[in-house]
Amino acid sequence: MESVKNRGPAPVRRDLTGSPLSAQRARVLERLQLHAGPVTVAALADELGMHTNTVRDHLEALVTRGLATRDRAPVRGRGRPAWRYLAAEDNVEPDPRVRDYAGLASALAAHIARTSADPSADALAAGAEWGRLLARETSHPRPDTAAGARQRVVEILGTLGFDPAPDSRATSVGLRRCPLLDTARRYPDVVCSVHLGIVRGALTELNGEPERTALLPFAEPDACRLYLRTSGGNG
Repeated sequence: MESVKNRGPAPVRRDLTGSPLSAQRARVLERLQLHAGPVTVAALADELGMHTNTVRDHLEALVTRGLATRDRAPVRGRGRPAWRYLAAEDNVEPDPRVRDYAGLASALAAHIARTSADPSADALAAGAEWGRLLARETSHPRPDTAAGARQRVVEILGTLGFDPAPDSRATSVGLRRCPLLDTARRYPDVVCSVHLGIVRGALTELNGEPERTALLPFAEPDACRLYLRTSGGNG
């Protein structure tokens, strides 16, 4: 059976030419971007739980593509000092909105997991309130159809960094990128419930149909699957 670690969305990034990165390379880049200063291959490999040779290959590829820089660590004793890597300053991903959301949601997930008697239910409620606030913040007029509400939710998910891929009626949506991927793997019930709550809360605020939603985490090789169903099939 395929491991959950090998399925689901990735923190997809693109190089300066717009070419997509592989899921694993994107994960290395995202972790590198979280460091304020340069980091060695060994330190990054330890954080990611990956082999040092694998991380080194990804970092060298990121340097080649202009997404990272490298320099030598200060000389200490004998031997050649290690290479240190730093995310390129002119590559601004992740989007600041996504980064702020990821930091807050990660802290929320950890808190709920530690303190709640029913983490999934509390996460769903927190996400629903969040979703209502996000829907209120939009400057667009309130949609007057269920299809319009679904499309607006897809737009909200896009601003949060989920890289949604909806079908023609926005009833089924692939979430190809997760701004909380590492946290979601640690606390899947909490994080995924928060995400479903965001969808339901936004649909509630937009006069959609929140009761017809479902989220299947890590359902596909490259995405989670979100269903935004209509009750009668005419919306």
